[in-house]
Amino acid sequence: MGSLTGLLFAGGLGFMLLAVASGLDFGAPPMLIGTEIQAHAPQQTGAANIVTSVVLGYRAIDTLGELSILFASAVSSGLVLGRRHTTAGTQTKGGFILQSGGSLLFPLMMTIGFYIIFHGHLTPGGGFQGGVILAAAFFLPLLARPGARLHHKSLSLIEGFAGASFILIGLFAMLEGKAFLQPMLIQDTLGQLVSAGTLPLLYLAVGLKVGAELASLLSRLIQTEAPQ
Repeated sequence: MGSLTGLLFAGGLGFMLLAVASGLDFGAPPMLIGTEIQAHAPQQTGAANIVTSVVLGYRAIDTLGELSILFASAVSSGLVLGRRHTTAGTQTKGGFILQSGGSLLFPLMMTIGFYIIFHGHLTPGGGFQGGVILAAAFFLPLLARPGARLHHKSLSLIEGFAGASFILIGLFAMLEGKAFLQPMLIQDTLGQLVSAGTLPLLYLAVGLKVGAELASLLSRLIQTEAPQ
């Protein structure tokens, strides 16, 4: 019975995919949108990195949706991973080299993370990549010191402030008569650190939000009680 059900499901899925594929117009359509973005993005957004122009300029609402999905995932994981170790204080700590290395790498990784965030409108990188590095910077010392704990209330405040800042920047654009999250304060300094208007501020909000949520999630992973 199970095999018959599997065959029927596979056959139905194959028929659906075939029907969808038969209705697609394959070929080489002209990339009108991509061409327009490549031609006008630096002037319209002030960002030398065209990917940033798309992520925070032309499709900023999509980025806001991605942040919402990340928030929902972090909250769900926190609810699932609610139980903690009862023997956290008796876990073996890392040696001198591991603990010292974690302490030395923390400021270095923080610097690299913020560098990638602040230069996201100039070079490949940005808030998502830099935020992951920030989260790793906080997680690395926890691996060397299993008994250490992150302050989840502080991380929650940072995450909430970053998310609210992202939305407030979009609302400020509407107060200026522009579309929600439309780039503003664009300066004629393409390629400079101080350029691209509000896009670096949006990337900073993204980086802080991603870093705080991932750091909190990783911390809960090592605090979760293993099943007996």
